[in-house]
Amino acid sequence: MAARAGVSTASVSRAINNPESVSAALRARITEAIEAVGYIPHAPAQLLSSRRSRTLGAIVPTIDNTMFARGIAALQKYLSSVGYMLFLTTSGYDLDVELQQARNLISRGVDGLVLRGDCHHDALRKLLADNAMPFVNVGIYQPDRPYPCVGTNNEAAAYRAAAHLVELGHRRIGIVSALQRNNDRASARVSGFRRALTEAGIAMPPQWHVEVPYTLDDAREAARYLMSLSERPTAVVCGNDVIAYGVLLEAERSGFSIPRDLSVVGFDDLDWSRHLRPSLTTIHVPTDETWQRAGEYLVRRLAGEQAIMHHEVDHSLVVRESTAPPTRA
Repeated sequence: MAARAGVSTASVSRAINNPESVSAALRARITEAIEAVGYIPHAPAQLLSSRRSRTLGAIVPTIDNTMFARGIAALQKYLSSVGYMLFLTTSGYDLDVELQQARNLISRGVDGLVLRGDCHHDALRKLLADNAMPFVNVGIYQPDRPYPCVGTNNEAAAYRAAAHLVELGHRRIGIVSALQRNNDRASARVSGFRRALTEAGIAMPPQWHVEVPYTLDDAREAARYLMSLSERPTAVVCGNDVIAYGVLLEAERSGFSIPRDLSVVGFDDLDWSRHLRPSLTTIHVPTDETWQRAGEYLVRRLAGEQAIMHHEVDHSLVVRESTAPPTRA
């Protein structure tokens, strides 16, 4: 294969094990030769010689959530471009399961881990430290914590979502959030929603805050409950766009007009949010960038390069058709 590419065996080894160390032109020649002879590198031999498997592990709560699926796709695309492979597992928002999955991945020789958020088992933190395992928490920005992270400031983004409704003149604002247990992103968003209301002098009745799993059915049930109250909110902020879709669907099915009778704000800006009618006002979070940067952090760490420990990804409010000033009696 080296002879076919017209290079030394050392150059072939560098191109396979450390693609960034050779020029693009040389890498292309070697890749062409590899494809021509059908060569497949022997992973165990590579691991023994370099002590690197060139694989990363990712543990996410679920792949049912569109944002996780999209983020994993972006991460895998980036890692593939630099010669890394991704192992994916799920935890179901269970810290014990996440710990076991981390043990499984480390025992299989991954070089680093991508974790969702910073709500982890103490035993997992010890496991990472004992094994000197590089990792990054994705989807959060917590510069005051001693752990690497890449993501949006969820509290600040949620504050902006609720403040938008306050600016429109709403005083009766409800919350439909994700379940907060073992989910620091959901908790931060609830904190941001509540801070915006408190600063505006708005007291929200306890029954106007409903926690639900990330499903349309549960979100619709929450909307059905809120709309049935004798004193109901005129606006609702939601923990993510899927929850907001459920609120929109159920409100309209129950005979309410969006946004005349109810304003709704989401969080994430999924692709469907701009195509709905009415289209959804939401917080835009660049998911692809977030997960790619998480991969870049680990790859740089593993290459011995300097990497920024805390990276904040900007968010923005996208105002569409689902919000308007409240109807005056």
